Amino acid sequence: MTDTEREKRMRNLLVLVADPVRRYLHRRTDSATADDVLGDTLLVCWRRLDEVPEDALPWAIVVARQCLSNAQRAERRRTRLIGRIIAIDPPPAAADDNPAASAADGTTNDARVATALAGLRRDDAEILRLWAWDELTSPQLAVVLGISANAAAIRLHRAKARLKQELLKSDNPTGHVSHDEGSTDARR
Repeated sequence: MTDTEREKRMRNLLVLVADPVRRYLHRRTDSATADDVLGDTLLVCWRRLDEVPEDALPWAIVVARQCLSNAQRAERRRTRLIGRIIAIDPPPAAADDNPAASAADGTTNDARVATALAGLRRDDAEILRLWAWDELTSPQLAVVLGISANAAAIRLHRAKARLKQELLKSDNPTGHVSHDEGSTDARR
């Protein structure tokens, strides 16, 4: 592949994956980290351009997940190091910042869904985010999660059912889940 062909392929790849991967990352971490990880992800795409499959988005999301994991591990190491430094040489006392500046944005529905997602197992919440926010199909979910398309479809179906149950719980503050009267689904 000539340099010109390689550049053209990378431009096409950028058009296809840059915005969806950016949105994926911004939903999972702060803006600065998301932008750094996006840069790392695109660098990996450039270096491994010959390995990028035809359906590049799930592949790029897998790369982004791995780069984000690396960034989060590095941040944890930095935090531990700062903790050790503070233990050895504590900083002088400083005035507290205003904690009220971190008020939650969004509507009541957004808060209900966020609460319901938080009540799910991590794997269930992740597959729902990939499906709903990143608009991945079952075959694409399979690539991202490293499972078969059939397993991805089954996991997605089950995660949706669990999310529904969590949302129903939030409608009933007593924690009692009411089932629809006309429901014929016996496997709840």
